[in-house]
Amino acid sequence: MMVAIVSPGAMGSALGRGYVEGGARVVACVAGRSERTRALADGLDLVDSLDAAVGAADIVLSVVPPGEAVAVAGAIRQSAAASGATPLVADLNAVSPATLARVGQALGGLDLVDGSISGPPPQAASGRARTRLYLSGPRAGEIAALAHSRLESRVLAGPVGTASALKMSTASVYKGLAALFLQATAAAQQAGVLDVMLDDLGPTFPAQVDGLGSWLALSASKADRYVAEMREIAATQAAAGLPPELFEAMAVVWERVARSPLGALTPEQAAGVADAAAVIRAFGLPAAGHPPGA
Repeated sequence: MMVAIVSPGAMGSALGRGYVEGGARVVACVAGRSERTRALADGLDLVDSLDAAVGAADIVLSVVPPGEAVAVAGAIRQSAAASGATPLVADLNAVSPATLARVGQALGGLDLVDGSISGPPPQAASGRARTRLYLSGPRAGEIAALAHSRLESRVLAGPVGTASALKMSTASVYKGLAALFLQATAAAQQAGVLDVMLDDLGPTFPAQVDGLGSWLALSASKADRYVAEMREIAATQAAAGLPPELFEAMAVVWERVARSPLGALTPEQAAGVADAAAVIRAFGLPAAGHPPGA
């Protein structure tokens, strides 16, 4: 089985290495990508172009920022047409069901599996949180059948779009909670009551409070992706008849985070940050007792 990863960032490369261990050949193109991406893609077969990757693949996995999903689907279609290939394409991106429909249109006649990833990049290190891959659509079982020792694949009943609807629901809690903690702790630090706040919240949110610094830093390192994801969630909720303003506001929060010094960190750099107060200060917020404009 030949699998192409588009593209081999932290998540894509970790997925790819697991599939290699499961017996698949995994190819990827890193032309024009950063040295970090090239390093992350270690263990995959690197080719010179997207045409070469898609043309050789039985299955193409799209793992890109949500704002790029439709354009990447169009590029995959063009690469497939250039070689006469007809790979099965799985969109594993954090997009709304409506955006996924546009992905399907951009793919032309290529078959589409809807996928959503829950959890961190699947790594070999023990103690990591579990990673699940939810899949939907008529050919979802073909993606679930790919062997991967660190990935739990689940096929959902329902058409293409079901897995994306699930992703929009789970991400609204995971990433919305991070934005909520960020706003709340920033306000508490500015007022000089951060320690008291965390002491009060600790019994209810022990995991979040105990690892607050690293959690917020890691979230900040992905903030540029979260902006588009919040807007996808807002669109999903609007389609369900719910007010979209909550997650449109979350997008504004992550936009500010993305412009902060921590927004420039890589996830690997953010993993070494532990001091919650230092993390909050790095967002450019005023010190305790010094309101904006003072």
